[in-house]
Amino acid sequence: MASLNRVFLIGNLTRDPELRYTPGGSAVTDLPLAINRNFTTKDGERREEVTYIDVTVWERQAENCCQYLKKGRPVHVEGSLRMESWEDKTTGEKRSKLKVLAERVQFLDSRRDDGGGAGDGDFGPPAAREVPAPRRAAGEARGATNGPARGFAAPGSTPPPARRPVESDAEDDDIPF
Repeated sequence: MASLNRVFLIGNLTRDPELRYTPGGSAVTDLPLAINRNFTTKDGERREEVTYIDVTVWERQAENCCQYLKKGRPVHVEGSLRMESWEDKTTGEKRSKLKVLAERVQFLDSRRDDGGGAGDGDFGPPAAREVPAPRRAAGEARGATNGPARGFAAPGSTPPPARRPVESDAEDDDIPF
């Protein structure tokens, strides 16, 4: 039977990301996200539930996140779930935590022009264009992940090349906008 491990999240950063490097020189950062869920109980009472998720980002994408993201900023993350296990140094107990390994991180902006951190939940279009991150040479380490890294360019950078237009029989006058 086939398996699927895919996660799509939109949330706000709970703290500023901090860039670290592995002994092999790979850039890595964690993005702690708060994801809000609004719902109505059977009694008609409106409630909000917050889920906190840690997201790990690698390489150039991690560097971009640390450079352009701050606490409160909304982001869209696409990735996969990973179980992280360790032994607690103080108690000696085995611990584990479910995390998200990011394959794509998209910066979202609020519609406010002040460039501030947290918006009011009314998010506009993405501030960054998607571009592929550089591919690794064969055999080069990438932490605990597999496959090529994919990242996003910083705001104001060169966009990826445009796709060829699809040919159509419709004339410009037929387009409703």
